[in-house]
Amino acid sequence: MAPFRYRKPGYVALNVSDLDRSIHFYRDLVGLQLEDRAGDMAFLRCSDDHHNVVLYGSSEPGIKRMAFELETPQDLARARAYVEEQGWSVRDVPAEEAHQLRQGPTFRFRVPEHTLTFEFYAQMDKGSGPYVPTVAKIQRLGHVVLHCANRDAFLRTLTEKLNFRVSDHFGEQVAFLRCFPNPFHHSLGVSRGEKDALHHVNFMVTDVDDVGRANNRMRNNDVPIVYGPGRHDISNSIFLYYLDPDRMTAEYSFGMEEFPEQAAREPRQLPMRPEILDSWGGVPAPNFGKAGAVEQESA
Repeated sequence: MAPFRYRKPGYVALNVSDLDRSIHFYRDLVGLQLEDRAGDMAFLRCSDDHHNVVLYGSSEPGIKRMAFELETPQDLARARAYVEEQGWSVRDVPAEEAHQLRQGPTFRFRVPEHTLTFEFYAQMDKGSGPYVPTVAKIQRLGHVVLHCANRDAFLRTLTEKLNFRVSDHFGEQVAFLRCFPNPFHHSLGVSRGEKDALHHVNFMVTDVDDVGRANNRMRNNDVPIVYGPGRHDISNSIFLYYLDPDRMTAEYSFGMEEFPEQAAREPRQLPMRPEILDSWGGVPAPNFGKAGAVEQESA
């Protein structure tokens, strides 16, 4: 087992085609707080951390990287040595960029089984003040789900080498994983796909009314709703999925199963039935989880 422990999903970096348009969407309709903007980058947050989402202006929308915060600087040092031992492509983030990210020492790497760039760090500055909810009481960046061309091999790497634990399987299609010992049912999901791509980004809210209000707010602003409102039996979450300006899928969810660090239940092999994904009987739209390239960022 990998000799390091996670604290949480730290932030997701997204490439967007129109930075101003996406800032408006994620700030004014989703409810993130704009912390800073520098050139073609924008830092937004849904916690007291400096950022939980970084937007980059780009000609190809999608996911640029996924960052995880480890528990301690010692965990980060152990992780850096361990990842290098695996022979994977590793790059320390230059001090100037780490400073721009308001982070301490940071490194990035890719595993052979997926094109996504992972980032590990153990310290991030707080924002300029407490996070103040606006249109939704967002609690945290919840998770990212990925399409994977080489899903089974990627899943083995995540569980056998990167200290992710499977919470549940949805048939042979999707595995839901938590970054141990973070308690929430999943911080990363891996789904079979024809190519590596983004499926969706999730934000967890503190009030079920946030889901209901968002359903009306998004519709009133001509934002496509692609799934929900509904309830996932898998994680016991009430959900709503909608599309951002680049047609990438984002989600609000309320409620989620939490796992103890010790004596957690075994993962379930759940059947691929529609009611497992939505016990309220909803069906996703054809464009649900269909947009978002993975940038092959140099590691």
